[in-house]
Amino acid sequence: MSHAKENPNTDTATRIVLSYPSDLSTWGRDKLDGSPFRAYLRKTLGRVEAGDVTEQFTGVGCCGDTLDVPLRVESVEGGPLVDESTTVEYEVRDACAVEGGWRVQSAGGPTE
Repeated sequence: MSHAKENPNTDTATRIVLSYPSDLSTWGRDKLDGSPFRAYLRKTLGRVEAGDVTEQFTGVGCCGDTLDVPLRVESVEGGPLVDESTTVEYEVRDACAVEGGWRVQSAGGPTE
């Protein structure tokens, strides 16, 4: 029986590809693509596998709202653990009626 420690790096994803819906606004895409959001994902995703879906709140704009964005794990290279060294990339998938944008001050905004 060996008491050697397992190498934690063999469990780490070197690269993950997440997809977002094509109807995500330009503002939402900019938020996802920013380094603060990528750093947030590296710290919070934990273990992932292809097909997982996570709802992520990207923030609230100056005159609007952004709802949770469903990010789907399309692929994982290396192990399943996302950490600070994991490269996060995006691709676009089919629209899914994601909302967000300039609704707060528009006629189509919430009424209650």
